[in-house]
Amino acid sequence: MTTPTIDRDAAIETPPSKKSRRAARIAEAAGAGWKLMIFKVVALGLIDALALYAALVLFQSSQWIPAVIVLAITGVANWVYFSRGNLPAKYLIPGLIFLLIFQIFVAGYTAYIAFTNYGTGHNGSKDSAVNALMLSAQERVPDSPAYDLTVVEQLGEFSFLVTDPEGDVELGGADRPLTPVDNAEMDGGKAVGVPGYNTLNFSQIVANQEAIADIAVPISDDPNDGSLRTPDGSVAYVYLSSLEYDEAAGTMTDTQTGTVYSDIGTGAFTAPDGTELMPGWQINVGFDNFVRAFTEESIRAPFFSVLAWTFVFAFLSVFTCFALGLFLAIVFNDPRMKSKKYYRVIMILPYAFPGFLSALVWAGMMNQEFGFLNVVLFGGADIPWLTNEWLAKFSILLVNLWLGFPYMFLICTGALQSIPDDVQEAAKVDGASAWQIFRNIKLPLLFVAVAPLLIASFAYNFNNFSLIYMLTGGGPRDVTADVNVGATDILITMVYKVAFVGSSADYGLASAFSIIIFLIVGTISVIAFRRTKALEELN
Repeated sequence: MTTPTIDRDAAIETPPSKKSRRAARIAEAAGAGWKLMIFKVVALGLIDALALYAALVLFQSSQWIPAVIVLAITGVANWVYFSRGNLPAKYLIPGLIFLLIFQIFVAGYTAYIAFTNYGTGHNGSKDSAVNALMLSAQERVPDSPAYDLTVVEQLGEFSFLVTDPEGDVELGGADRPLTPVDNAEMDGGKAVGVPGYNTLNFSQIVANQEAIADIAVPISDDPNDGSLRTPDGSVAYVYLSSLEYDEAAGTMTDTQTGTVYSDIGTGAFTAPDGTELMPGWQINVGFDNFVRAFTEESIRAPFFSVLAWTFVFAFLSVFTCFALGLFLAIVFNDPRMKSKKYYRVIMILPYAFPGFLSALVWAGMMNQEFGFLNVVLFGGADIPWLTNEWLAKFSILLVNLWLGFPYMFLICTGALQSIPDDVQEAAKVDGASAWQIFRNIKLPLLFVAVAPLLIASFAYNFNNFSLIYMLTGGGPRDVTADVNVGATDILITMVYKVAFVGSSADYGLASAFSIIIFLIVGTISVIAFRRTKALEELN
């Protein structure tokens, strides 16, 4: 009789590892449990409601592609979170959505604006521009019939409920032409209310007098028919515009002077002598903004001047901060120095304060009339630290050195301490001097660690907005330029001024400059990172 043999290796089960047990618990928690299910339903319900509302708004504004994208992303998110498995996707989806919204969408929209004339006077549609022009030229028609008026309100928006001289009742708003009303509440032949709207009393009309007086309700869809306006909130009169719009011909005619302004494709009605009626409207202009940046002398000259100073500022900022930080790191890394930790704390104090606040403090210290430097250190001298072109540039580099060297000091200290002592000892045995050890051993090994950080620091200083704007505001101003630019402006501050500072804003040109900055920084970063690969051989 034979006895069965037992495979001991098969009978002994290998216990699951700690990592596998942890992964199993995470997977179970992510895919089961009624509490988790309720949380997912509530959270995704709120997100779905917001997404549906956003899609409806986009559909109403005829933005079909963004609306479809919103619905598609929402559908994918629901499928991922309500299905079993797909654990990696459940963690990746939030990050991908934030990346899409705050990075890809912003960059894409900036690129889109760069190919338009979007800016002051060109920030809406053609229909909006026509309505604005007609309203701006409106005058009350002499002896126009009076319309009995009742001001009503719905969801914070005022509307006119009018009764014309023939007794017909109509309702309209600033963006809605008058339409007939059949179910109005009447009082002595005057409409005083309509279902769904709140009727304003006298005190409410007085409290909102300015807003009500600014309302112009179109009489019809044709802007040439005029609109109704009220001086007192009880009676409305017909106002007609001195401009006459011909939609078929695409012209706007000034009936008082006879001048015809035509739509010639520039985003504004233009007279034969080149005079434009403002506001205009937003149109695609192709590469015109980029062409202007490189061809118009009044823009090209200051642009290249700012570009050159931006490179100089970024390079000198990185070089000076790295040089001083490395020097101090070497000094305080000497084993013979005592109380090094206290000195290091003092060295990093400038790095602990907000950069924009430090820039404001330095701006006060460098004031030409009552600044600390002129009054105390230079005995009342009248040194224009921030108003002279070259002194202002020197002041910016000095303040940036004070703000930036602690960071370089920290990373250089860590990099120096990571270099093995036996390598340096071997070099000393071979008869190398201290300078040879630093140049041929420490510095190359140091660059292995800090080269990517130097590239990142260069990119940061290339866009160091707060220092320039808080210290000098980009001044002194270049009065010969068509764009708002100064001697100490770098590209990012020039873009900000073009877009937001002054009486007119040119978002299209500013976006074109932003794309140029992105291409420059991206190209430099790619080249620099490829160059740093040679340093990896030292490891």
